[in-house]
Amino acid sequence: MFIFSKLRRVVWGAPAATKTERRLLVKIDAVILSFCCLMYWVNYLDRMNLNNAYVSGMKDDLGFQGNQLNIINTIFYGGYVLGQIPNNLALQKLPPRIYFPACVVAWGLLTLGTGFVQHPWQIMVIRFFQAIIESSTFVGCHYILGSWYKEEELGKRTAIFTSSGLAGTMFSGFLQGGVHKGLNGVRGLPGWRWLFIIDFCITIPVALYGYFAFPDTPTSTRAGWLTAEEKKLAVDRLPEVQKHRGELGLSLITRVLGTWHWWGFVLIWVFASNTEMFSTNAIMNLWLSGTGEYTVEQVNYIPTAVAGVGIIATLFLGWYSDFTRRQWHVGIFLSFTAIVSGAIMLNPPNNGAKFFALFLNGCQYASQTVLFAWANSMTREDDAKRGVILGGMNMFAIAVYMFWSLLFYSTTQGPSWREGSIAMICMGTALFITTIGVWYMEKKEKGRMKLSAKVGEE
Repeated sequence: MFIFSKLRRVVWGAPAATKTERRLLVKIDAVILSFCCLMYWVNYLDRMNLNNAYVSGMKDDLGFQGNQLNIINTIFYGGYVLGQIPNNLALQKLPPRIYFPACVVAWGLLTLGTGFVQHPWQIMVIRFFQAIIESSTFVGCHYILGSWYKEEELGKRTAIFTSSGLAGTMFSGFLQGGVHKGLNGVRGLPGWRWLFIIDFCITIPVALYGYFAFPDTPTSTRAGWLTAEEKKLAVDRLPEVQKHRGELGLSLITRVLGTWHWWGFVLIWVFASNTEMFSTNAIMNLWLSGTGEYTVEQVNYIPTAVAGVGIIATLFLGWYSDFTRRQWHVGIFLSFTAIVSGAIMLNPPNNGAKFFALFLNGCQYASQTVLFAWANSMTREDDAKRGVILGGMNMFAIAVYMFWSLLFYSTTQGPSWREGSIAMICMGTALFITTIGVWYMEKKEKGRMKLSAKVGEE
């Protein structure tokens, strides 16, 4: 029993101090964490299906030319950029229990519509609006998780949350392979069209679950499954918030831009997110498809291992950051994995080395977990500021992604993607430098806080 207790403490952290708090944690894990994971899972399922459909018949059926897939992805991320901060500000005023499910239904309908397009330009229009709506999920859920969990609880939960998106990527690959094999030609529809229809059917139940179960934030919740004592404890157990949810106004500009948190966390995420480029641009799918040596099923199945590596790295590094409270260690590690994967892809001695580099790049997904948990923890004193910074991190990262993808990871630059390999090394180096900078600023700020507390006691 002692060994089990010790193992539980190492893996999941020390148990809550009271029985009531332990019961509260079980409840919010069961509902809040599960809904955020399901929402992010279908978010990625409905997003990554395009890459799977493209290599499974869509390219030929719709007559894609040149860089049209990259252009669609750029348009998608253009909408994603536009939606970042507005969606997080909307959560300052609108109940998440209503807002999140409404967004899920909306992007589910757009996913369904993609299954009936006849031309690539129609996909461009759909994906733009789908991106604006989908952008509510990633930073919105980070904001919600940061509203309910303590710093020492957040990393592991964030790791589980971001892993659910990677699971969506994996599932999309397996689903497309299975759909192509079992439904291709059924009712006169090619397999890739069935993929979008099935994804829609999976998406809607998640929205219904959120509407009936999600509890909003600790200060506004009216959830019937929480007792009055638990609602009060949900607020009291977290650090005191100086600026509460919904406090916007012009002062928000200075509260955000006047601190190092905005510049530091925006920069670190711009560099970290763009070390995922081999994975997020489906380079392995495109490479395998271009060789002509693999079946449609293999082209969909084999790259799922990239997401598998991402899930393992995310869970382990999320646990490590909680256990050690040294998020900067993770930033340093991921800067090296990015540099190594880029260096190998720059001049791979054989196909085995190329596989290794592309699988290794799956580790970069772990930065989503650790860096957003880090930003969440450092900005807890101001809810609105925290929401804007989390949104700003993703907004500027995606803004860079839009042109970076076209410049260095275009479909026409395969099968070597030499320019992309050089860009990967540069981004990894920039991530290393910025991680050191953010760590230094965190250390300096915490030193000032300790000194202020000591002076206050005297």
